[in-house]
Amino acid sequence: MATLAEIRAKLQEAQAGQGGKSSGGGDNAIYPHWNMAEGKEATIRFLPDGDSNNTFFWIERAMIKLPFAGIKGDTSSKPVQVQVPCMEMWNETCPILSEVRGWFKDKSLEDMGRKYWKKRSYIFQGFVVKNPIGEDTTPENPIRRFIIGPQIYQIIKSALMDPELNELPTDFSHGVDFRIAKTSKGGYADYSTSKWSRTERGLSDEERAAVEAHGLFNLKDFLPKKPTDVELKVIKEMFEASVDGDAYDMERWGQYFKPAGMSQATGDPVARRNDAEASEDDEPAAVAAPAPKAAAAAAPETSGNNSRAQDILAMIRSRQSQ
Repeated sequence: MATLAEIRAKLQEAQAGQGGKSSGGGDNAIYPHWNMAEGKEATIRFLPDGDSNNTFFWIERAMIKLPFAGIKGDTSSKPVQVQVPCMEMWNETCPILSEVRGWFKDKSLEDMGRKYWKKRSYIFQGFVVKNPIGEDTTPENPIRRFIIGPQIYQIIKSALMDPELNELPTDFSHGVDFRIAKTSKGGYADYSTSKWSRTERGLSDEERAAVEAHGLFNLKDFLPKKPTDVELKVIKEMFEASVDGDAYDMERWGQYFKPAGMSQATGDPVARRNDAEASEDDEPAAVAAPAPKAAAAAAPETSGNNSRAQDILAMIRSRQSQ
């Protein structure tokens, strides 16, 4: 495996040859739909974000996984992985992706580039209407959070872009449920048959009462903590060590970021090993440029107001197409 220094040297050599030109867990409020048995289906109902400034009823999370050969000083340790936030979540330059983007210009580095590319997932909230998972305990607040991967997200987004959709799926009176169906393909979990219900369903009295009693979560509260300048330096140092095949150094980095399975210090309040199935890998954009609590706000009005729903849908569609 090439070291980071070798990769950089190879890229510099290629650039010179082009005349200098360059081209561009523990929280059971999270519903673990990935634990469903194959062939099962869960019915859920999405709710709006408690943050009225969020156009969408979800929020995007982008993480980068750094693999290490083991733990420094522990000869019996197995390979470990550290998950760190991608700065593009805050519309800032990510030091890792700034390095990795150039790797896709060289076919021999594409696989390495994908390994270190950001992994997107999307945080939603809502009710579990039909639960095929035998959970030992469920939270007192029935409003659950959902960590949705790109495959299911694309199904959700495609429906919102349908011009024949006139009401928001989250509308209290005229919304629709969503069915997460789990099958398998090529030995991996597959959710491509998931779909929206074709029938409107108003929230039940119990569901409305739950929203009234507990309020809606501000989904941004469940994003990782934005890294400080010091933590950014640590992230870059860990990235370089990971690429070079070094072991994870607990003494140097343990107070900032720890491997999965250890006492979490990732700054990510929803980072758990169990959400790995939900965090499907994104394809990189080629070489293109680049403890939480529920909101106290009262439940949003049950619209039934077609023009208002269409205004919001138009805003969502406009932002999605950008």
